[in-house]
Amino acid sequence: MPQDEAVIGCTGKLLVGTRGTAGPGEIMVRVRGGSETFIAWSDDPLPTGATVLVIESRGCREVGVIEWQDPLAAFGDRADAD
Repeated sequence: MPQDEAVIGCTGKLLVGTRGTAGPGEIMVRVRGGSETFIAWSDDPLPTGATVLVIESRGCREVGVIEWQDPLAAFGDRADAD
């Protein structure tokens, strides 16, 4: 099955949490100017509502994900710094 490379590197929210190797969840991803859902697999269980990064496409609208922490969040709202 062909991979969907456009979704790799996108972030999204889990609509249904993943169960690690016990089963997938579902993710909503903003891609191609809209929002699409994919079946999401992860090595470790991730809760519903978690922000995740798509790291691979498995074809058939299935993706591999990892938990995502925005690296710039540690800097807070920089608008007040000026």
